[in-house]
Amino acid sequence: MKLSVVMPAYNEEGSITETVSKLYETLSKHHIDHEIVVVNDNSKDNTEKILSGLQTKIPTLTFYTNAGPNGFGYAVRYGLERFKGDCVAVMMADLSDDPEDLIRFYNKMQEGFDCVFGSRWIKGGKVIDYPWLKKIINRIANSIVRIFMGIRYNDTTNAFKLYRKEVIAGVKPFLSPHFNLTLELPLKAIIRGYSYTVIPNSWTNRKYGESKLKIKEMGSRYFFILMYCWIEKQFSRGDYKKYNK
Repeated sequence: MKLSVVMPAYNEEGSITETVSKLYETLSKHHIDHEIVVVNDNSKDNTEKILSGLQTKIPTLTFYTNAGPNGFGYAVRYGLERFKGDCVAVMMADLSDDPEDLIRFYNKMQEGFDCVFGSRWIKGGKVIDYPWLKKIINRIANSIVRIFMGIRYNDTTNAFKLYRKEVIAGVKPFLSPHFNLTLELPLKAIIRGYSYTVIPNSWTNRKYGESKLKIKEMGSRYFFILMYCWIEKQFSRGDYKKYNK
């Protein structure tokens, strides 16, 4: 099963080399057929130049430049329209996600699941240098999602997840242009009947650059996607379910 990794990157000149190199080394060590798809989201620094150089050293790396519209969601969607693998993971370009966790996700999917979701907040999960305010907001937001949607999964807003290609096709059309895509993808997969499992994963705060997530700008966007998914769950009469496709 070929694995694709979609990685959005905006102004990540400080971390992109280490992130992509470590990911390639880990996947190669485990002999996993893969491609790394980096979407340069019209960066204003040297990200694009660095990626061009990395292509000469990392044979599985492909990168695109998304000229616009820009934003985290648009960049991920750009990659999700172009990956070639049998399954696809979304990972961050800032070293926050551990490639060894991806190996565990990939191996777990071999058991037959459509999706493998990570959680940093269950036994075995770990966060390193997580900003305290972001943590409070994260736990409140995920509790609201969990209760509102009637699910047990407690880390829906984490981007780091693995999906079979059929799931990506089945949750279209995408609506989210920003970080709310991290909520849209798993919620649609769940309510449309795709199977999933949850395993622990780790998260480490970035060493370089600035976080692209602006919490004060995202509240209403997350709420819109939550309401959209809730309405589909309550009133679509199963029209978008996996077995109806």
